[in-house]
Amino acid sequence: MTLKELEAFHLAATLGSFALAAQRAHVTQSSLSKRIAELESWAGAELFDRSGRKAQLTEAGQRLLPVASQMLGLKQSVRTVLKTSPALTGTCRFGVSELGALTWLPRFVARMHTDHPNLVLKLHVDLGRQLERQVMRGELDCAIVPGPAEKSNIASHTIDQVSIAWMAAPGRIRPGTVMNAKELSRHPVITMTEGSGLTQAFDTWAAGQGLHMQRIVASNSLMAIVGLTMANVGLSFLPQAFMRPWVDRGELVEFRSNPPLPALPFCFVHREDDRRAMLISLRQCVTEVAQYAMSAVFSHGSSRVHKGESRARSRSKPAR
Repeated sequence: MTLKELEAFHLAATLGSFALAAQRAHVTQSSLSKRIAELESWAGAELFDRSGRKAQLTEAGQRLLPVASQMLGLKQSVRTVLKTSPALTGTCRFGVSELGALTWLPRFVARMHTDHPNLVLKLHVDLGRQLERQVMRGELDCAIVPGPAEKSNIASHTIDQVSIAWMAAPGRIRPGTVMNAKELSRHPVITMTEGSGLTQAFDTWAAGQGLHMQRIVASNSLMAIVGLTMANVGLSFLPQAFMRPWVDRGELVEFRSNPPLPALPFCFVHREDDRRAMLISLRQCVTEVAQYAMSAVFSHGSSRVHKGESRARSRSKPAR
């Protein structure tokens, strides 16, 4: 028996897929299957039932899994004790929502290139709940999503709290206006699609206020919502600091509601059973760099260019 055989078994068992396990181990699927077969030969028992479309743990496999976890944990402890350099190597599949990509992600990538030049970052930008599902399935190693995570087998670590504000075109709402639920319901609202953590947080808040908004557009693009709000299509609720350039230029009006919108936590998430040292280092770096209290990385150009960008994104990402 070898640790590589145990690792192959543990990855296939926890990820529920030989293909994903092979990707995580950086080997071919046939090599991973061979390692598991060699472990089964050594143990004198089949660890997976391969009769169905998806391999399932046998009784022997279920008994072995917690022991394999302990042994691999000890391997990680030995590596941590003997490691002389904090630099990471290998590949990390890292998920982030659009807001992060538009604010702190460039700084994070630059930091990782400096501190961990031998680590390959494979970035994936998507809606929060979709990223969480990909982490749960083992398709991503970790992600930064509006939290907390919905699934119990996903570990969540809050890294920042984001203030949310109401936004409208100048011709629709006066600056400094405070609206109650009844007044808000008279206006159409532009929202992210259902996979957005921001939309889910808003829905929870609105249900608590008995608020029923007229939803006329649902978009999976934050920038499309900015452009549509500027065009006076409806109201929107967006990250306050991110929207500051548009408000300062008078292209959008920020107003308040009574009661106010809640802050939205953003969390570093990973599988509960994934305790690799790489994730601890990544979480520490993200915590130091991921500041959502930033305006858009490209928002300091001219108003004309910015509006053109918003309209172009709206055309490229039609509302659903």
